[in-house]
Amino acid sequence: MPMIRLTAPAGALTEQGRESVQRDLAAVLLRWEGAPDTAFFRAQAWSYLAELPEGAQITAEDDAPRFLVEVTVPQGALSERRKAGLVEEATKTVLSAAGLAQHDAPRVWVLVHEQPDGTWGAGGSVVRFADLVALAQRDKAEQAGESDA
Repeated sequence: MPMIRLTAPAGALTEQGRESVQRDLAAVLLRWEGAPDTAFFRAQAWSYLAELPEGAQITAEDDAPRFLVEVTVPQGALSERRKAGLVEEATKTVLSAAGLAQHDAPRVWVLVHEQPDGTWGAGGSVVRFADLVALAQRDKAEQAGESDA
């Protein structure tokens, strides 16, 4: 299941942005991963916010805040097109949460980590990508059945 972590200097996000950025980033990740919008899949999209203390992040040039978004997904979950869309939308989400403009986009880096199949476990068992695809297809079918009823 997907995980997303935003590392940002403390105080770099607006108050409203700090309150919403984790759920917003999780929703972005699920959308680009193509997961069904169900309670089960939303509950599996873990989102972390790591705020660094003052002075813990700088560059050789200046002290303007930089943001690191790390995404972990099963290998094969994102095509190149989906990765590009995820990076673009995650960047916009972070910029919005920090009250920054599009010209500040180079201050947001997004790293996509693909976890090799058979190296992801949950609930005491190895979870394979094929299992997740089957579960997503079943959830989508159930969701379609509910909307037809």
